[in-house]
Amino acid sequence: MEQGKHEEMSASKGAQPDEIRTVIRSVIEEYLDLQKQESEPAYKAELQEERRKREQLERRLNELVEENKRSRQMAEESDRHAQIKSELQRLGVSKVDLAFKIVKDEIVRGTDGSLIAKTPEGEKNFREYLSQFVQENPEFLPARIAGGSGVVSPGRGPAPASSVDLDKIRPGMSREELQRIREQISRVALQSLRGE
Repeated sequence: MEQGKHEEMSASKGAQPDEIRTVIRSVIEEYLDLQKQESEPAYKAELQEERRKREQLERRLNELVEENKRSRQMAEESDRHAQIKSELQRLGVSKVDLAFKIVKDEIVRGTDGSLIAKTPEGEKNFREYLSQFVQENPEFLPARIAGGSGVVSPGRGPAPASSVDLDKIRPGMSREELQRIREQISRVALQSLRGE
């Protein structure tokens, strides 16, 4: 009988460590599951916050890209307008703004970045186009004969000079424009020395 009790005890002792392991394992698994459940909402909230920040940054980046694009277009447009007006002045047009309004839509940037005129005959250098325009429309030039009967001829006056716009003087100007501006400056300096 004692031997039977001893066998039962040793059997129950052998079963106890397995049960203890199972209980400990299940407690640890429960603890890990609880930790995971508690941390998941924090991870989800953090992921959502990061996603929101990323989307906000992407929107801001797209806005900046669009703003940059608009700025470049405006700068290109103002440069194109300045070149057209400068060429009209060089050709001696007295009503520059009026002539500019007429021709500005015909002159665009080519693929190489230079200005070209789109005409029914095809593409043409914008300087040639403007020269032809001025020849065909002499009303934009200053009057050649000032006066008529009874008008007193005003002696020799200063030569008509188109004004130099200092904002148009910039690095990388074409040699023709630079030479024209130099000539205008020397003409004004010579006139001031003569007292005209």
